[in-house]
Amino acid sequence: MKQIVVASNNKGKLEELNTIFATYGIEIVPQQALKVPEADEPHITFIENSLHKARHCARITGLPALADDSGICVTAFGGKPGIYSARYAGTPKSDVNNLNKLLDEMKNIDNRAAYFYCSLVFVRSYDDPQPIIAEGIFCGEISREARGQFGYGYDPIFLIPELGKTAAELGTSEKNRISHRGQAMQQMIAKLKQFNLISGE
Repeated sequence: MKQIVVASNNKGKLEELNTIFATYGIEIVPQQALKVPEADEPHITFIENSLHKARHCARITGLPALADDSGICVTAFGGKPGIYSARYAGTPKSDVNNLNKLLDEMKNIDNRAAYFYCSLVFVRSYDDPQPIIAEGIFCGEISREARGQFGYGYDPIFLIPELGKTAAELGTSEKNRISHRGQAMQQMIAKLKQFNLISGE
């Protein structure tokens, strides 16, 4: 396996995946580079949306495909915005508008507990009968203001209390080690090795 098409055009996400898969000599190809239109996300669970996007990419390109569906889940809001995180402030998608909306809605809320969740799905082909699924959870709090210049999405307002930093203040390697997507990727790499789809480091 030399290439994997990824169901994303998110620059930050692609950089994270490239850093991890480069170790195994695998090229991560964004769907846009292969003229794959962005898939809709019609389902009500992260895993179903991930699988839908992965199959969509594999069907159009004929390549193995990887897709994730992730979001921020706020305890005080019963887990919302959850699967609607990317379009929380409406369309077109805007990271800044999304995090500003969340900060505004939480300005009078003391319970700041939240977590990022990531569902990651790999398919060998469109009709793969055995998709490989991994998950990750990254616990923290919603900060009172945005901080940090790295990361993307809600990273500038996601505080990791034990570090005293937001996710946007972490370097790529540190974030990959502890984040929801980093955890899911570690699981995914282990499973790809079990299935003999990658080997060594």
